[in-house]
Amino acid sequence: MVIQGGLDGRLYALDAKDGRALWTYDTLREFEAINGVKAKGGSIDSASIVAANGLLFVGSGYGMFGQAPGNALLAFRPAK
Repeated sequence: MVIQGGLDGRLYALDAKDGRALWTYDTLREFEAINGVKAKGGSIDSASIVAANGLLFVGSGYGMFGQAPGNALLAFRPAK
């Protein structure tokens, strides 16, 4: 599986063999944050995806070069 973010704010899980989309998640929206600060997703660009300890962390919001700004750090855990 390959994980890829898009400038449109979508997160994609792709089949490593044929590139077929297995899963997508739209981050270009508001989120209820655990720290009480309003969070808004945006473009996913640069080095904003990290996997560690069974979790996938995604920084959503990259306002450079006319892309969609935001301030969300999202954590995903794969379904078992």
